[in-house]
Amino acid sequence: MARSTSKHPTDLELKVLKVLWDSGPISGQEVRDQIEGHRKLTYQSVMTVLGIMEQKKFVARKKQGARFVYRARVTQEATSKRMLRDLVDRIFGGSSRAAMIGLLKDSDLSLDDIDQLKEEIIRSQDSQKGGK
Repeated sequence: MARSTSKHPTDLELKVLKVLWDSGPISGQEVRDQIEGHRKLTYQSVMTVLGIMEQKKFVARKKQGARFVYRARVTQEATSKRMLRDLVDRIFGGSSRAAMIGLLKDSDLSLDDIDQLKEEIIRSQDSQKGGK
C-alpha cells in the first residue's frame, strides 16, 4: 500500500525549505551543497526531493539559463504555524495551554526568558482585546 502524502514537510523536505528560506532562489546543486554539512546526499537524491516538493507545492522552479532555480512557495511562519497547530491538536487535544505547560515543565528558560514570554503574552492579550 502506498504511503499517503503528508500535508507537512518530511524532515529532509524541511531541511531543503530551511536552505531556501535562508538563501532565496538557488539551484539544486546549491541546495545539495548547503545540506551536505548535515547529511550526505547525491545530487540526484536532492533533485528527486525537489521534484516531490514541487508536486506538493512547497517549492517552485524557474528556468535560469541552462539550469533551474528553486524557491520556497511556503513561508517559514505559515509552515511552523501549521505544523505546531497539528502537533497541539494531535498530542494535546487542541489545548494550547496544555502544550505550553508541557513545554515550560521541560524547559531550560532563564528568568529573563520567562519575563520576555510574559511580555509577549500581555501584548497578545492586548491585541486580542483591541481586535474585538
